[in-house]
Amino acid sequence: MIPKTLVSMVLVVMLMGLASTWPNGAPASSPAAAANLAPQVQVQVLATHLEIPWALAFAPDGRIFVTERPGRIRVIQNGQLQADPWMTLDVATVGEGGLLGLALDPHFADNHYVYVAYTYRTTGGGLGNRLVRLRDQAGKGVQDRVLLDGAAGGTFHDGGRVKFGPDGELYYSLGEATVSQRSQDLASLNGKILRLNPDGSIPSDNPFPNSPVYAYGLRNPEGLVWQPGTGRLYATDHGPSGTPSCCHDEINYIQPGQNYGWPVIYGSQAQTGMVSPMIESGPQVTWAPSGATFAAQGPWAGTLLFAGLRGEALYQLTLDPNDPSKAQGLQAWLQNEYGRLREVVEGPDGAFYLLTSNRDGRGSPVADDDRLLKLTVTQ
Repeated sequence: MIPKTLVSMVLVVMLMGLASTWPNGAPASSPAAAANLAPQVQVQVLATHLEIPWALAFAPDGRIFVTERPGRIRVIQNGQLQADPWMTLDVATVGEGGLLGLALDPHFADNHYVYVAYTYRTTGGGLGNRLVRLRDQAGKGVQDRVLLDGAAGGTFHDGGRVKFGPDGELYYSLGEATVSQRSQDLASLNGKILRLNPDGSIPSDNPFPNSPVYAYGLRNPEGLVWQPGTGRLYATDHGPSGTPSCCHDEINYIQPGQNYGWPVIYGSQAQTGMVSPMIESGPQVTWAPSGATFAAQGPWAGTLLFAGLRGEALYQLTLDPNDPSKAQGLQAWLQNEYGRLREVVEGPDGAFYLLTSNRDGRGSPVADDDRLLKLTVTQ
């Protein structure tokens, strides 16, 4: 049962970074990455006994909204996890599907809009994915409208990240729902990053006329993040599993209209007309990357952070300041400390907020999983 009060404990640890693998096999190390060994990371557990949390967002009034994959949207207010859900949605909680991404409108204080993506059971018994807009009314959620429907759903590879870009448009990442050919089919919504106006209409400056498709050729993108000051978009994507083509998880620099290759190419492979990732995990290392954020302040300022599920770590990526499509170094933090990590968001206070995903059927949950963690980084 979810407690009415929050569990708070503070752990102060000095964490050593672990090198990952570059596409060419060289260790991911650099002076910039090595300099990040010095900071202290303070870890505070803010909430426990969450059920497969997936995404979180901060409201201007201080509330923290959190999705749980079985269909509940929870709220943390004044440091307390509210016992009753803000809203419960009818979702299909199968495999990786269910209630996934969450975003608050940039004008939430005025219009009270909340956007979520979820997997549902169709009338024919299949699975679909949709994007909806909800409204905060007297502290509870009510349905406003369906913004996008008709995307295929699957037991695996539903993507699901929902974010507002600095351009004020709404972005939604969708996996190929295990049918890889959908990623290359511009008539399909799957295996894509989609871009919509907040009312669900299609922006006139999208790269493909009358289409929400912004970028394609992706397998299972679960993270979207924009670099502060530049507006450059980056996305995490899961590489293939099994043999002989394991691993090869990716971080991609996303540009409008570009093809990121899946399933024709993946990892460091290249082909004319397709874009290779800025960094990939290689053939033996699996990150299973999910949520991502940029650090805007503090010792980690300017670096890209992403949560690792299979990797059970928070990864810190240093970008090449002269080339937005290249990376200089990768560092792993919290390695095997809290299990599978699904989400990371930089909060208004400059701290980083993470969600674990140890109750998703693939982790090894401890008694108080899943948890919301707060990381404070000091030099």
